[in-house]
Amino acid sequence: MDINPKEENNADNEHTADDQPTSGMEFEEDFGDSSRAENDAEKDAERDAMREMAYELGDEEDPLAPTSMGDSIAEQKVIALQEQLDQAKDQMIRAVAEAENTRKRMMKEREDGRKYAISGFAKDLLDFSDNFSRALDSIPAEALEGNDLIKNVLSGIEAMEKHLLNTFEKHGIQKIEPLDEKFDPNLHEVMFETPIPGKAGGTIIQVIEPGYVLHDRLLRPARVGIAKDDGQGGDQTPHIDTQV
Repeated sequence: MDINPKEENNADNEHTADDQPTSGMEFEEDFGDSSRAENDAEKDAERDAMREMAYELGDEEDPLAPTSMGDSIAEQKVIALQEQLDQAKDQMIRAVAEAENTRKRMMKEREDGRKYAISGFAKDLLDFSDNFSRALDSIPAEALEGNDLIKNVLSGIEAMEKHLLNTFEKHGIQKIEPLDEKFDPNLHEVMFETPIPGKAGGTIIQVIEPGYVLHDRLLRPARVGIAKDDGQGGDQTPHIDTQV
């Protein structure tokens, strides 16, 4: 069998092409991998050098250790959250205390309003009560003898005065008639003082005008005269004018 020389040459060329080395692209990829490996090795060497330097300076922990840094950040967050919690608790306690104080203050104001709402009206009635006393005192005892008409008028006035005082007491208004009692500047107003034998200084010897209190609040002080200390003992009582 005859072989064509041209076909033989083509076969030799194919074998020669298959046996040639790798292309330039594959060479560049190998060179790039080698460069990256060298860079990583340099970074590891620098990191190791920094660790050794930190240990030599006396650091207890590796400054480049990610675990320690994470723990530090977490601890700071916990501290910040705890501070926020403490602040919120303090604000809540203050708010509750303020609400309780406001509630007590409102209850007291409401109670005071209920107890002393009639103060102005009661003061206006005091003069009316005084007029009853003046009317009774204006009738001499001898005028009552044999005069049934005046007796009936006097009895009617006394009944009206008693009814008025009972109404006062029903609403917490008390009359103050401190005869022979010790002078109290919170309840009494001194109009005069005079030495009285056998009376200690400061003793009330006359009630010129009775006083009144509404519950525990003074409506009007009792106007009184007191005994003056003449050196026989007793307390010295100065002139005191108590304003209503």
